[in-house]
Amino acid sequence: MPRVPPITGKDDVPAQYHNVVDDVVGVFGQIRGPFSMLLHSPPLAERMLQFVKFNRGGTVVEPKLLSHAILASVRERDAHYVWAAQVGAARRAGVPEATIDLLRAKGDPAKLSEDERDIVTYTRQLVRNNRVDQPVFDRLQKRHGTQWLVELTAAAGYFGMLSGIVNAFEVAAPPDGDKMPG
Repeated sequence: MPRVPPITGKDDVPAQYHNVVDDVVGVFGQIRGPFSMLLHSPPLAERMLQFVKFNRGGTVVEPKLLSHAILASVRERDAHYVWAAQVGAARRAGVPEATIDLLRAKGDPAKLSEDERDIVTYTRQLVRNNRVDQPVFDRLQKRHGTQWLVELTAAAGYFGMLSGIVNAFEVAAPPDGDKMPG
């Protein structure tokens, strides 16, 4: 049970923010997960939703590679709700089950392609150390460019923030979602 009542519809927010609720429902089909908490601050939810839209249609990072960073970031933070929500997106983007299993287990990315391995290593370093080793940074920047790397880094951070929201407010993962250990 979440620590505060989740926002479930327009009746839970002031009338001046009903458009924000409509926008959330327009993006997700319902109010759920982190946005059920973020809507306690409709101006924040409105701004955070723009990043969802960007990740879905504005970023230069290909969905499959973006999913590697998202899942690595979320798994490092043990965010069960966000993990369950993002595994489906990763599958739709073409991430193989073996890769999802590896990320779920926080396994060694050595068997992944060089690009995927670097993304997982980069994201894990960023989350664990708040720093990234120069060689992995340089490889990704050389391979993809600075804009790509900025957007990948921002996505990893954004999903870390969502992980913090669901963890702090104890938003339970959907019962039918993909499960993480513990």
